[in-house]
Amino acid sequence: MPIPPMVQERIDAWNAATIDFGPLMRGEPGSWANARAQYLTALTVHPTPDGVTVDEIQMGRVPATLVTPENIEDGRVMLYIHGGGYVAGSPAGYHGIAGNYAKLLKARVYMPDYRLAPEHPFPAAIDDTLASYQWLLDQGIPARSIVFSGDSAGGSMVVTVMVAARAAGLPLPAAGVALSPWANLEHAGSSMMTRDGIDPTVNLVGLNLMASTFLQGALRNDPGASPIFADVRGLPPIAIHIGESEVMLSDAMRLATHLAENRVRVTLEVWPRMFHVWHLFAAILPEGRRALEHAAAFLEDAWRP
Repeated sequence: MPIPPMVQERIDAWNAATIDFGPLMRGEPGSWANARAQYLTALTVHPTPDGVTVDEIQMGRVPATLVTPENIEDGRVMLYIHGGGYVAGSPAGYHGIAGNYAKLLKARVYMPDYRLAPEHPFPAAIDDTLASYQWLLDQGIPARSIVFSGDSAGGSMVVTVMVAARAAGLPLPAAGVALSPWANLEHAGSSMMTRDGIDPTVNLVGLNLMASTFLQGALRNDPGASPIFADVRGLPPIAIHIGESEVMLSDAMRLATHLAENRVRVTLEVWPRMFHVWHLFAAILPEGRRALEHAAAFLEDAWRP
C-alpha cells in the first residue's frame, strides 16, 4: 500500500527541511539557528487539535510547553520528550502529537525544551529532561501519576531518563511509551542496511552524523546514549512502537528484548509499512491515529489502581 499523497507531500517537506543540517554537522559554515527554524516550519504543519490550550512555562531552569485539554482527570500527567536527533526540534513542533495525547488521556502534557547539540552535547539533553521530571515531582505530583512518552531521540530518552532518575534516587513514573526510538547509536541492527533507502525519512549516513554531533567523543555504546546497553532492571512498563520500514527497526526490537530479559514488562508494536514517527501524521493518516490510541490505552492501563 503506497503512502497517501498528502502524507508523502509532508514527508518530502520534512526531508527538505533537514538538508542544511548535513553541512553543519560536517563542520561547514552555516547557521544552526536558520536550519532549526526551517526544520520547525516543517513540523508545524501538523495541526494542534481543537479542545486544548498551549502555554509556555518554566520547569525550573528548563523552558517548556504545557498542553492542557478541556477535560482533565485528576492524577494524570505526561512528560513528552520531542525528537530531532538531539540537534534539532522543539516543543513548538509537537503541539499536534501532545494535543492528541492530552485529549486521549485527559491529561496535562509537559514538553521540556531541552538543550541541543553541538552547543550542548551529551548528556545535556538527558540532564535537562531529568531536571524537568524532578520539577514535576517537586510540585507535589506523585510519580505514579506521571507517564513518559517521546519520539526518536525522545523515544530513547523515555528509557534513559528513567534510568537516570533511578540512579538519582527518584521514584519512577507509572509507565512509558517510546515511539520510533533511536535506541542504539552504534547502528548495529540489520535494518540499518536492509531498510536504508526504504525508510522514507531517515538514513544511516544522517544518523551517523547526528550521533557524532551529539556524542562529541563519548562512546556510541554509552548506556546514557544507547539504552540497549543500560541497566534497565526495575523500570516500569514500557511500550515500543516502530515502523516496519524504519532503519531503526532492528535496534528497537533489540531494546524490547533487552527490557524483557531484565524483567521489565514490555509491549512491542511493529507496524507494517510505517515510517519514522508516523504518529505525527495522525490528522491525515489513520495508522497514526490508531497508533496513538494504542499508546494511550497502554498508559491508561498503567494508571489503573
